[in-house]
Amino acid sequence: MTELVVPNYPQGTIADIIPSLLGRSAKDLGVEVGNRKQTVLLVLDGLGWDQLIDRWDVAPVLRSMTGGAITTVAPSTTATALTSLTTGLTPGEHGMVGYRMLVDGEVLNTLRWGTDARHDARATLPPELLQPFDPFLGTSVALVSKAEFRSSGFSQAHLRGARLTGYRTLGVLVHEVRRLLVEGESFVYAYYDGIDKVSHEYGLGSEFDAEVSFVDRLVGDVLANLPSGVQLLVTADHGQVDCRDGLRPLDAELDGLIDLLSGEGRFRWLHARSGAAGELLAAADECHRHHAWVRSIEQIVDEGWFGRSVRPEVRDRLGDVALLPFEPIAFDDPADTGPFPLVGRHGSLTSAEMYVPLLTSIAS
Repeated sequence: MTELVVPNYPQGTIADIIPSLLGRSAKDLGVEVGNRKQTVLLVLDGLGWDQLIDRWDVAPVLRSMTGGAITTVAPSTTATALTSLTTGLTPGEHGMVGYRMLVDGEVLNTLRWGTDARHDARATLPPELLQPFDPFLGTSVALVSKAEFRSSGFSQAHLRGARLTGYRTLGVLVHEVRRLLVEGESFVYAYYDGIDKVSHEYGLGSEFDAEVSFVDRLVGDVLANLPSGVQLLVTADHGQVDCRDGLRPLDAELDGLIDLLSGEGRFRWLHARSGAAGELLAAADECHRHHAWVRSIEQIVDEGWFGRSVRPEVRDRLGDVALLPFEPIAFDDPADTGPFPLVGRHGSLTSAEMYVPLLTSIAS
């Protein structure tokens, strides 16, 4: 069985990067952080450490940088991990505990900020209430990200207060990062989501290799255009697993015990019918333990997967039983559909999903 990798909260996770940059944390993250007058943090959504080191030959710029691997948070998914990254908090604190989470009886898609009943749920489920903590520790930082993310509910939840400079092409990303530094910004947060998109659509084949090679050149372009002495940090929110045709239905024996599903295919929450949580745990373990870790909510909270504490209102967003595949599969939820079948997936606690890079270089 693949080793289960619990987030390394005591030693440091991606949640400690920005507090370290802003002088609020003294954890040793394996690289020097926060000792430069100007810093750029470039977040490459979906670039796992395991996938990167398997492709060192097409990533000479990243390979030349100093640093290594750091753990993300649980679940290893964008909504949760990016919120931990920008707030400096564990999922149990900030409350964005999954891609799809139960809120007030509805399952909220946190990336689209909608439910089955409401395409746009910002009015009924305000992002600043579901995630009430100030991103970037209340500091108004310079942000370079896709222009279309400006008004999204998820941006309100994990980026509010930042000053967004939008880009539509990556040449503009490189240009805007430099411009902001020349104009005197001390910290620039930049974000690119291409690796994650390619993985979801194509898996970890030649298309993914090509994207990693392209992103390595992007990192080189960013670094080459930085003013001398600026520190560039590169990290990610999670890694990837190629699931191909591995989308599995839940065993039919569980049907009468489940009220609804939330989470994602590789961190599937089962919400039990009233009084059936214990029976559901036993049945799920019997049916699925040969290809997934099966845990109760009590076990997960006690083992600190979401941090040292979980706020009561956050716990209410979680299911009764979680299924986390250690094989390259995902558990289907018929209510969760998209424009194409996902090939690359993430969310579980395998090393391929949990370890991400934290690399640095100083512009010459």
